[in-house]
Amino acid sequence: MNKQIILIGLNHRTAGVEVRERFALTDVENFEQGLMANCPVHECMALSTCNRVEIVAVARQVPTMEAMESILRYWAGACNGPAELLVENTYQYSDLDAVKHIFTVAASLDSMVMGEPQILGQLKDAYRTAVDRGTAKTIVNRLLHKSFSVAKRIRTETAIASSAVSISYAAVELARKIFGDLRPTKAMLVGAGEMAELAAMHLLRNGVQDIIIANRTLSRAKELADTLGGEPIQIEDMPSRLHEVDIVISSTGSPVAVIKAKDVKAVLKKRKNKPMFFIDIAVPRDIDPDVNTLDNIYLYDIDDLKEVVDENMAQRQEEATKARAVVDLETATFGNWLNSLNIQPTIVDLVDKSEDVAMRELNKTLKKIGPVDESTRSALERLALSIAHKSLHEPICFLKRRTQEEGSAERFIDLARRMFNLDDETVPADAHFDRKQATCSPEDVEQFIEVSKKEQ
Repeated sequence: MNKQIILIGLNHRTAGVEVRERFALTDVENFEQGLMANCPVHECMALSTCNRVEIVAVARQVPTMEAMESILRYWAGACNGPAELLVENTYQYSDLDAVKHIFTVAASLDSMVMGEPQILGQLKDAYRTAVDRGTAKTIVNRLLHKSFSVAKRIRTETAIASSAVSISYAAVELARKIFGDLRPTKAMLVGAGEMAELAAMHLLRNGVQDIIIANRTLSRAKELADTLGGEPIQIEDMPSRLHEVDIVISSTGSPVAVIKAKDVKAVLKKRKNKPMFFIDIAVPRDIDPDVNTLDNIYLYDIDDLKEVVDENMAQRQEEATKARAVVDLETATFGNWLNSLNIQPTIVDLVDKSEDVAMRELNKTLKKIGPVDESTRSALERLALSIAHKSLHEPICFLKRRTQEEGSAERFIDLARRMFNLDDETVPADAHFDRKQATCSPEDVEQFIEVSKKEQ
């Protein structure tokens, strides 16, 4: 492969939070511009999140290690950090290993929580920035578009993102199993712990509109209510409001239970035995375990939720095996495309496709005019192939001139391959973000040609 793709990065596995903070890119746009100006690269894109920094670059004709060292020095300098510390905490890939890694990242196989979709959105944002700045060109463009389609294929063909793998998300998934549609339900937070807050946010995303927040410190309850759009109350008022809610998420720091079975019995009478779902995320537990013996009460503590999470994580690991097989296949396909950027294979593909079209059209014509003798058929074949070859004369000369004049015609080769669809690709509808994809059938083309001739 003569296209040097380089990927250098650090993430939650290779570097602690202090190192990730030290080398985070706060101004990605200027970083990309500076990288292009100061390093032997002619394409690049940078991604910087709380869990990872990734730099993808296409190197000029220099040794791979030289290009990597240059990028590392520039990165360290841009962050005013020691290059030695950066080198110790990074991973470095080149060529198809780099391609495979970016596909793996896009598919969320390398994320802290495997299968979570946030990283794909972050990658798309980073790519848009690189496109706007002009640092993403032929290879980075193709690489990122392909990574998006790989991620979509994996989500379609595997169940890697279909089960809850966080405590808060698992709690909400259990609530959905009990109530089905969560939109008519009302919830209460008892305490304002982080996991309870996350669970409440998942509830809101699933349609829950009313949330009561009961806390010992009313100011904290008000602060959280402003974030979630709920109603703050003192925790002492919680027992008198329990009958109003269907879902209770509790995470106080109390050493004893704050919700007792006898209190819930009284609540059930007021609710006429309508079901209630209790999520106890506190340690020690906030909710008396005897609550679970009552009819129409569903109580889950943190151990119950952890069992659900562990089981779902095991399922995701199984699906990850299927997903990695897709990544391997797509990486090999991308490697074939990279190799096709050499001019000779593209010329061969152009000629083959042109000859195929010519012969198919000739056969259609021969069916219409009926039997002809062999000499006539041979003459018609030579004519069809001659037209096909002559129609490619100028495009092929153009590609050869660009190679001689600029040393590389990869941008034009890529354009030719896409214009003539030499790779038989189906472009996804969202490939160009907000631009609508136009459909174009052979009949459309013939009609367009006829109209153009008449207008002339």
